[in-house]
Amino acid sequence: EYQKIIDALEAIPAETRTPEMDSELARAYNNLAGPEDKALFRKAIALLAPHEDYFRGDHYWNFRMGYAWYYLDQEGPALRYFEQALEACPGDRDTQELIDDCRDRLALPRFEKPFRARVREAWAAFEQIEGELRAIIDADQTHEQGDALVAKCGAALELALSGASFEIGFNGEKYELILSAEGVRSRLFPLVYFQAHAPQPVLEHWSVRVGRQPSPGFSLRAGADEVRPEEVQVWAELQENGQAALAVYCEKLLPLLREDGDRAWWLLSTLTDQVLGEINVIAHVSGFEVIEARKDAPATSLAELPQMLNGLGLTDYRDGADYLERCWLTYKMDPVEDPDADWRADVAAGSTRLPALINDYMQAESGTVDMLHADGIAAGFFVYPLDGFTGEDRAQKIMDFRDALEAAVMEQAGADAAAFLGGATGLYNGYLDFIAWDLIPVLQAARTFLEGSGISWASFHTFRRNVGGVGLVAEEGEPPVDPETGSLLSAADIQALEGFCGDTASYFGKMYSY
Repeated sequence: EYQKIIDALEAIPAETRTPEMDSELARAYNNLAGPEDKALFRKAIALLAPHEDYFRGDHYWNFRMGYAWYYLDQEGPALRYFEQALEACPGDRDTQELIDDCRDRLALPRFEKPFRARVREAWAAFEQIEGELRAIIDADQTHEQGDALVAKCGAALELALSGASFEIGFNGEKYELILSAEGVRSRLFPLVYFQAHAPQPVLEHWSVRVGRQPSPGFSLRAGADEVRPEEVQVWAELQENGQAALAVYCEKLLPLLREDGDRAWWLLSTLTDQVLGEINVIAHVSGFEVIEARKDAPATSLAELPQMLNGLGLTDYRDGADYLERCWLTYKMDPVEDPDADWRADVAAGSTRLPALINDYMQAESGTVDMLHADGIAAGFFVYPLDGFTGEDRAQKIMDFRDALEAAVMEQAGADAAAFLGGATGLYNGYLDFIAWDLIPVLQAARTFLEGSGISWASFHTFRRNVGGVGLVAEEGEPPVDPETGSLLSAADIQALEGFCGDTASYFGKMYSY
């Protein structure tokens, strides 16, 4: 009786509950919740997370964490916890079934609401409340309604952007909504998409920006001291990747640096953000170090850092969309001469606007794709063989094919269905990388093009090494997976099968489901 368990355990003060009690309380929340009760699953995670070290290697703790993430539609984190749960209890059937299901869902993400739909919903909600937001800003001359303002705006934005970071106010001419990527390039892509789809009635009153803008004259307080950019010295070293590594020194903050290094780092990095602007920091700063002693080389004041970076040939970006259009990076790899190796192992050269996805995939990590997945965004690539491209102009033919595939998807699925990130050429295969704001129409459009292209096979694969791919065009004898259903069966096939199925709890029902 889960509610009675919750009542009994919550009657005990939180500070006196044992880790075991919190774990049982989380279990009760998991079991009480239905699939739509997201708040209860978040409560379960909040109860379990502080005890990760205590329960390290414990089957039940890992299973309960995985279960909560699974019902929050976050199969990436869920899979990691379920795998650890299985390691602690080898052969556990329930855990293995959930692992298999997570991998299936991650191989072909089928979101209840893809990001394209979430964005429409969030802007519709914002449009409903934007008049109230303007009224609060106008009336709140003493800034006492800040929390209420942020909560009301955040509730609308969260419909599309989980954990949205933003600032809201009036800039003297227009009301302003500034969306922050918190220094992470991969977060810029959904923010720029969201910005581009702001409805016209909203834009009549609001300026919507991605990235905090430079703030001349900005300063920060550290205890009794005020720290200004002119009081901070900077040394910038240009790196091979074209970005600058910064070392910063501030004599005023030396006592704080020795007492609380993290806070000193936060103060100086925030001050740097305000001087350069958030987009420039993402674009141009590859490292940030706070040092305790001046360097021998001549320094620049933080206030003059923008001019110094311009002198190094680095572009001044104020707009997130402009930066994403121009942030291409080319790369080379040592290809693996094994046609059966993992996808992309055969890559010799490629280009990308989001190197974090390539790096994560090659290192079998999934932090970036998990972050996007949380908002109904699928990050993946098309893969197809290159053995049919021959002749002296083979390289051009490969590039033309990739361009034609991209154009076909954009035309059929819609220009707002995906953002293409680049591609790569391997010894055996070609790759086209993208972020899908609405995956299923993108896969359907790609399959239509690929079926008529003469290619012998083609697949879609997410940027995850631990899941399989989805066949779009199959080699002879291999039926393709239907992207709409994630099955070898079409929607019509499934409807026909359902006609034979009575009680789905019966043995035949279970067999059909399997």
